[in-house]
Amino acid sequence: MKCECETRSKLLDTALELMWEHSYGSVSVDDICARADVRKGSFYHFFPSKSDLTVAAFEKNWEESQVNLDKHFSPQNPPLERFRLYAKGLYQWQNEKKGQCGKACGCPYISIGLELSGHDDKISNEVQSVFNRYCRYFESALRDAAHEGLIADGDHANLARQIHAYSVGLLVLVKIFNNPEILKNFEIDLLNFIGAGAPAHSI
Repeated sequence: MKCECETRSKLLDTALELMWEHSYGSVSVDDICARADVRKGSFYHFFPSKSDLTVAAFEKNWEESQVNLDKHFSPQNPPLERFRLYAKGLYQWQNEKKGQCGKACGCPYISIGLELSGHDDKISNEVQSVFNRYCRYFESALRDAAHEGLIADGDHANLARQIHAYSVGLLVLVKIFNNPEILKNFEIDLLNFIGAGAPAHSI
C-alpha cells in the first residue's frame, strides 16, 4: 500500500504532466486519478479542488527546478556564465520534454497561467510568485556582472524583468511552432540582450 506522501507526490507529478502536455481545462480530476492510479477519494483527502492541486504541483515543480537554478546561478560561477548555463538548460529542457511526449510543450507556468488568467486568482498568484523568483536570480547575476564591469550599470530589477519576458516569449513560440530549436541561439542572444556581447560559441 502506498504511503500518503507517495500518493500525494504521484498526484502532483501526474497533474502537472497532464496539464502541461494538454491543458488545465481538458484535464479532469478523474483523468489525474486514473493516470496516477489513485482513488478519487484519496485525491480529495489531499486537495480540496483541482485548483489547490495545481498550486501545490507548481510549488513542487519549482522546488525541483530551483535545484538547477541554484547551480546555474551560484555565486561561484562568473556572472555571464550563469546566463549561459540558464540558456543551455532551457534549450535542453525543451528538447528533453519533446523527446518524452512527442511535442514541444513550452512552460507549464506560462500555458496554465495564460489559460486561467482572470479566472483563478490562486493559480495566477502562484504563477506570478514563481516568475518573481526567476527575476531575483537574474537580478543578482546582473548586479554582479555590472560590479565586474562586464555590463553597464543600470536598473537591474527592470532588466531582470525584461530577461524573463524575453524567455517567456521564446517559450510561447517553442510551443506554438512545436520547435525547441527556437532556443538554439538563446545563449548568444541573451548575452547581447544584456549588453555583454556574444560568446565565442553557440549552444
